[in-house]
Amino acid sequence: MSEANEAKQAKIPYSLNSKKVSEATREWLHNRGVRVEEIAELVMLLQKKYYPNLTMEECILNVEKVLSKREVQNAVLTGIQLDILAEQGKLLSPLQDMLENDESLYGVDEVLAFSIVNVYGSIGFTNYGYIDKLKPGVLERLNDKSTGETHTFLDDIVGAVAAAASSRIAHGKQAEKETGDGPEEVRLPEDH
Repeated sequence: MSEANEAKQAKIPYSLNSKKVSEATREWLHNRGVRVEEIAELVMLLQKKYYPNLTMEECILNVEKVLSKREVQNAVLTGIQLDILAEQGKLLSPLQDMLENDESLYGVDEVLAFSIVNVYGSIGFTNYGYIDKLKPGVLERLNDKSTGETHTFLDDIVGAVAAAASSRIAHGKQAEKETGDGPEEVRLPEDH
């Protein structure tokens, strides 16, 4: 029996467990074949031109920071769940058919991705649009329809996390420039 059902039966009000949500986000990404390092590679692709000294460790750190945001976790869990249900054929038609075939005129997957991109400002939209068109690395794999897996939402979510992490880096590098602090000392407002 699920925790929600147990709580209803015991008349205990629902209480969000943030740690479980965070752990589920990481676990579901992993179970769907996405590693944080692969997202960080997308970040590196997006930002290396602007910050030649950018390290993979910085990219990973920024992906981790993005994934720690509640709004992002909600989008990841929602999108992956819809992909899984579509993969299992458990949605009603025509939604089932649209998700199963990643219908090009179905845009809700991008709308969900925008909720991630929005967390770090409008610069993320440019990064997201670019990477969504290019589909490098993990995005190419997630878009491979021959695998039998459905990643209608996940490919956009992964691209959005990379775009948001890229935006976070851009904001952090600007703060470094303005304050003269090194990367370890720079704290973005959402980190407080």
